[in-house]
Amino acid sequence: MNNNINIARNLRRNFTDAEKLLWRHLRSRQLEGYKFRRQEPLGNYVVDFICYEKRIVIEVDGGQHATEKCKDNERDEWLRRQGFKVLRFWNNDVLQNMNGVSDVIRNCSNPPHPDPLPQGEREKFQPKDDKK
Repeated sequence: MNNNINIARNLRRNFTDAEKLLWRHLRSRQLEGYKFRRQEPLGNYVVDFICYEKRIVIEVDGGQHATEKCKDNERDEWLRRQGFKVLRFWNNDVLQNMNGVSDVIRNCSNPPHPDPLPQGEREKFQPKDDKK
Protein backbone atom coordinates (compact mmCIF):
# COMPACT_ATOMS: atom_id res chain seq x y z
CA MET A 1 0.00 0.00 0.00
CA ASN A 2 2.86 2.39 0.83
CA ASN A 3 4.12 2.04 -2.75
CA ASN A 4 0.68 3.09 -4.04
CA ILE A 5 0.88 6.24 -1.93
CA ASN A 6 4.18 7.18 -3.58
CA ILE A 7 2.75 6.39 -7.02
CA ALA A 8 -0.31 8.54 -6.27
CA ARG A 9 1.85 11.46 -5.15
CA ASN A 10 3.90 11.22 -8.31
CA LEU A 11 0.77 11.07 -10.49
CA ARG A 12 -0.66 14.16 -8.75
CA ARG A 13 2.48 16.07 -9.72
CA ASN A 14 2.35 14.85 -13.33
CA PHE A 15 -1.25 15.35 -14.43
CA THR A 16 -2.09 15.00 -18.11
CA ASP A 17 -3.80 17.95 -19.79
CA ALA A 18 -7.11 16.05 -19.79
CA GLU A 19 -6.80 15.24 -16.07
CA LYS A 20 -5.98 18.89 -15.29
CA LEU A 21 -9.07 20.06 -17.16
CA LEU A 22 -11.37 17.55 -15.50
CA TRP A 23 -9.92 18.32 -12.07
CA ARG A 24 -10.73 22.02 -12.58
CA HIS A 25 -14.39 20.97 -12.92
CA LEU A 26 -14.44 18.47 -10.04
CA ARG A 27 -12.38 20.16 -7.34
CA SER A 28 -13.80 22.18 -4.45
CA ARG A 29 -17.19 20.45 -4.63
CA GLN A 30 -18.05 22.20 -7.92
CA LEU A 31 -19.99 19.25 -9.33
CA GLU A 32 -23.30 18.91 -7.46
CA GLY A 33 -21.51 19.62 -4.18
CA TYR A 34 -19.72 16.25 -4.08
CA LYS A 35 -16.12 15.91 -2.90
CA PHE A 36 -13.80 14.28 -5.41
CA ARG A 37 -10.23 13.22 -4.72
CA ARG A 38 -7.56 12.85 -7.39
CA GLN A 39 -4.99 10.09 -7.84
CA GLU A 40 -6.29 8.19 -4.83
CA PRO A 41 -4.85 4.81 -3.74
CA LEU A 42 -7.59 2.18 -3.54
CA GLY A 43 -6.66 -1.44 -2.90
CA ASN A 44 -3.87 -2.39 -5.29
CA TYR A 45 -4.73 0.48 -7.62
CA VAL A 46 -4.47 4.24 -7.90
CA VAL A 47 -7.65 5.71 -9.41
CA ASP A 48 -7.66 9.00 -11.30
CA PHE A 49 -10.67 10.51 -9.49
CA ILE A 50 -12.99 9.19 -6.82
CA CYS A 51 -16.06 10.34 -4.94
CA TYR A 52 -16.52 8.14 -1.88
CA GLU A 53 -19.86 9.74 -1.08
CA LYS A 54 -21.45 8.67 -4.38
CA ARG A 55 -19.19 5.61 -4.91
CA ILE A 56 -17.97 6.86 -8.31
CA VAL A 57 -14.53 6.28 -9.84
CA ILE A 58 -13.55 8.28 -12.92
CA GLU A 59 -10.70 7.18 -15.17
CA VAL A 60 -9.25 9.36 -17.92
CA ASP A 61 -7.60 7.13 -20.50
CA GLY A 62 -4.88 7.88 -23.00
CA GLY A 63 -3.89 5.79 -26.00
CA GLN A 64 -2.06 3.17 -23.92
CA HIS A 65 -5.41 1.94 -22.59
CA ALA A 66 -6.41 0.69 -26.04
CA THR A 67 -3.81 -2.06 -25.61
CA GLU A 68 -4.44 -2.63 -21.89
CA LYS A 69 -8.13 -3.54 -22.08
CA CYS A 70 -7.68 -6.80 -20.19
CA LYS A 71 -5.96 -5.02 -17.26
CA ASP A 72 -8.57 -2.25 -17.30
CA ASN A 73 -11.44 -4.77 -17.29
CA GLU A 74 -9.89 -6.63 -14.35
CA ARG A 75 -9.43 -3.38 -12.46
CA ASP A 76 -12.96 -2.16 -13.25
CA GLU A 77 -14.43 -5.47 -12.08
CA TRP A 78 -12.54 -5.23 -8.78
CA LEU A 79 -13.78 -1.66 -8.29
CA ARG A 80 -17.37 -2.72 -9.02
CA ARG A 81 -17.10 -5.52 -6.46
CA GLN A 82 -16.09 -2.85 -3.96
CA GLY A 83 -19.33 -0.99 -4.74
CA PHE A 84 -18.03 1.69 -7.11
CA LYS A 85 -19.46 2.75 -10.45
CA VAL A 86 -16.60 3.20 -12.92
CA LEU A 87 -16.75 5.91 -15.59
CA ARG A 88 -14.07 5.92 -18.29
CA PHE A 89 -13.41 8.79 -20.66
CA TRP A 90 -10.80 9.11 -23.39
CA ASN A 91 -8.44 12.09 -23.10
CA ASN A 92 -9.83 13.63 -26.31
CA ASP A 93 -13.41 13.39 -24.94
CA VAL A 94 -12.40 15.42 -21.90
CA LEU A 95 -10.40 17.93 -23.93
CA GLN A 96 -12.99 18.42 -26.69
CA ASN A 97 -16.31 17.84 -24.91
CA MET A 98 -15.95 18.81 -21.26
CA ASN A 99 -19.63 19.76 -21.03
CA GLY A 100 -20.68 16.30 -22.22
CA VAL A 101 -18.29 14.61 -19.78
CA SER A 102 -19.63 16.77 -16.93
CA ASP A 103 -23.19 15.85 -17.89
CA VAL A 104 -22.39 12.12 -17.76
CA ILE A 105 -20.78 12.49 -14.33
CA ARG A 106 -23.62 14.69 -13.08
CA ASN A 107 -26.26 12.21 -14.27
CA CYS A 108 -24.36 9.38 -12.61
CA SER A 109 -24.18 11.27 -9.33
CA ASN A 110 -27.91 12.06 -9.40
CA PRO A 111 -29.78 8.77 -9.61
CA PRO A 112 -33.43 8.96 -10.62
CA HIS A 113 -36.02 9.30 -7.91
CA PRO A 114 -37.07 5.96 -6.44
CA ASP A 115 -40.48 4.61 -7.40
CA PRO A 116 -43.27 6.22 -5.42
CA LEU A 117 -44.64 4.39 -2.42
CA PRO A 118 -47.57 2.06 -3.07
CA GLN A 119 -51.09 3.41 -2.56
CA GLY A 120 -51.91 3.52 1.14
CA GLU A 121 -48.27 3.88 2.15
CA ARG A 122 -48.03 7.45 0.80
CA GLU A 123 -50.53 8.77 3.32
CA LYS A 124 -48.38 7.55 6.22
CA PHE A 125 -45.50 9.76 5.10
CA GLN A 126 -47.30 12.89 3.94
CA PRO A 127 -47.48 15.83 6.37
CA LYS A 128 -50.84 16.36 7.98
CA ASP A 129 -52.64 19.59 7.22
CA ASP A 130 -53.35 21.28 10.60
CA LYS A 131 -56.00 23.61 9.10
CA LYS A 132 -58.65 20.87 8.75
